[in-house]
Amino acid sequence: MSFDWNHARTFLAAADAGSLSAAARLLNQTQPTVSRQIAALETALGVTLFERTGRSVHLTQAGIELVEHVRAMQAGANLVSLSASGKSQSIEGQVRITASDMVAAHLLPPVLKSLRRAAPQLEIDVIADNGVKDLVQREADIAIRHARPEQPGLVTRRLRDEMLRFYASESYLKAHGDPRPDALAHHQFLSFVDADRMLGYLCPLGLDLTRANFRITASTQLAAWELARSGLGMMIMHESVAKACPDMRPVLTEIEPFTIPVWLVAHRELKTSRRIRMTFDLLADALS
Repeated sequence: MSFDWNHARTFLAAADAGSLSAAARLLNQTQPTVSRQIAALETALGVTLFERTGRSVHLTQAGIELVEHVRAMQAGANLVSLSASGKSQSIEGQVRITASDMVAAHLLPPVLKSLRRAAPQLEIDVIADNGVKDLVQREADIAIRHARPEQPGLVTRRLRDEMLRFYASESYLKAHGDPRPDALAHHQFLSFVDADRMLGYLCPLGLDLTRANFRITASTQLAAWELARSGLGMMIMHESVAKACPDMRPVLTEIEPFTIPVWLVAHRELKTSRRIRMTFDLLADALS
């Protein structure tokens, strides 16, 4: 199957902007041109990509499934262009990326390896912080967050929804047995927030838990996860992180997994800075 890449680029602009008129402004085109290009792409692919509601457009299920593939194509095209011109080797300066300690430790390393290969002159500062850094005040250039920021002047992109489940180590399960939602009195849970706060999240799920189930808490998610891996208790964790830890098993699978969004956020300098743009695109490609 072949299609015009320019049409795919227009589709991506409309998906991000939320309307054909906004996409037209981004691409410096007319709205009828944008509409024709999207219609041509839908015809080439044999699917409907958008539902149109007044002036807004919303992705169909087919559009949702395709948009991140097109985003990855765009990131790849940018890297091909930079590499072919030799410009990626000349991109230099500092890029500050802020993320939670868990994301920084488990999800960023392979992305940063790719970034180092593409632009060896870049200086990467990873700010592993479970608080929210202020990008408007330039405390960081790019942030990976689980909530969309409200400040104006930021570029935001929703990458995906992350699934979370309960996990326990093989050693914990050998010592305490498989937990059941209706029989948790003798089980231990690990938390990286105050126990009362975690109870506020979990008790509405129908789990009969008390502070006695939280004998150990940690100040960071990364520390709590390592304690869980040592067999001290069960813990909620990102599925993408847990999959890389074969010593951890999903437990309490009767409970529906939790989902949280993953947002990539950058200062508006993204539009004029090659180093920030390149880093942003690589992160979007890898974490989508």
